[in-house]
Amino acid sequence: MQELSQAVSRFSQVIAAFDARNAQDSNHTLVDGVAVPKELAYARRMTEMLQRYAPQASVAVQLAARCQHIERWTLPRDAYPMTKPGYHQWRRKLKEYHAQVAREIMQQVGYDADTMDRVAALVSKDAPLADAEMQMLEDVIVMVFVEHYLEEFVGQHPEYDVPKWKDILRKTLRKVSPTGHQALLTQVKLPQALVPLIQEVMAEGG
Repeated sequence: MQELSQAVSRFSQVIAAFDARNAQDSNHTLVDGVAVPKELAYARRMTEMLQRYAPQASVAVQLAARCQHIERWTLPRDAYPMTKPGYHQWRRKLKEYHAQVAREIMQQVGYDADTMDRVAALVSKDAPLADAEMQMLEDVIVMVFVEHYLEEFVGQHPEYDVPKWKDILRKTLRKVSPTGHQALLTQVKLPQALVPLIQEVMAEGG
């Protein structure tokens, strides 16, 4: 009983520590009309979606979901060349950094090496998609993007035509498992204006 109590306390502490870091984000987004630090809002949305989609998820997946973008603003995109190789370099550095910060915080709270290694592998995406937990996390990442960020992303790119958006959606949905595809249609609040396009692209895959 004491061991369970300690595990719950440790989990609560590390979640609070993740959130404290993300609360320092000077970029804000509106959540129900209230301005919230952008990465703190993202972290909470990841947790909420994971609980909705896979409430049985392990502690490692729950922690990885909460710290996916931890301190993301400290590595801005424009710090790297505005080219395709520069973009990939930035993405690799981000994943390494998120995993490093998560590991440091978990160590301070007293997590064991195996759990820290597992969370770091999930956050850095070193684990392959054949790994069920990595796929679960990838499903949630896409579901959060579609529900909370896709419509805004569309608005930022008026120069993209329908074929371009179809291609983007195909590449995005390719990362999602069959179970995740079903959840996108039944558990995710899809942007209404984009529902026909999303359904069309999903239908292409059978």
